[in-house]
Amino acid sequence: MNILALDTSTEYCSVAVSVDGKILDRSESGNRHAERILSMVDALLAEAGLSLKQLDAIAFGRGPGSFTGLRIGAGVAQGLAFGAELPVVPISSLAALAQGVDAPRVLAALDARMNQVYWGAFRRNPQGLVELVGEECVASPADVPMPPGEGWIGAGPGWAAYGEALKQRIGARLSTVFPEALPSARSIAQLATAAVSFGQIVRPEQAIPVYLRDNVAAKMTKA
Repeated sequence: MNILALDTSTEYCSVAVSVDGKILDRSESGNRHAERILSMVDALLAEAGLSLKQLDAIAFGRGPGSFTGLRIGAGVAQGLAFGAELPVVPISSLAALAQGVDAPRVLAALDARMNQVYWGAFRRNPQGLVELVGEECVASPADVPMPPGEGWIGAGPGWAAYGEALKQRIGARLSTVFPEALPSARSIAQLATAAVSFGQIVRPEQAIPVYLRDNVAAKMTKA
């Protein structure tokens, strides 16, 4: 199975190609997503010796995350998928963040600004892929849902921004924190391979960002 994966949910722009489970990837920082992502895709497909028509699906980080970044990622995924007549696999950015952390239980947090975090608790299954526990949400650090049990690992820039408040909230259930962890196209490719096998695909026009914050979605509807 050949899958192209994109992530533009944070300040890092990353692209990956999974060819029968072997993953090639590239990433750049600097919020130049719109300027760089298509050239990164072209270069990586050339390195893998693939054309768009030889792909089975295109996966992208559907959010939550940077409002502008998510729009870019969804738009590029839609455009490439339309052109090559491919299905699209939307993957949670929080799940991609958790997937990249070598731990059985991960509390993924992205900085949502306005003194809030995008939050999700994930457990790793026997196949090595993370699965959501409960629901993803946006909340203040003092109000994030408490995870069941102990031995949780905190990950992501939400912990860098609001680490003390989150640690106070989670307490003894937290083992350690990796605030530098970020979502990546490599992790999206890993999760997308399983998603495709389970039929979790959508048509290109259904590949839309998930913001979690209702007022952002409302503004998009009016735009």
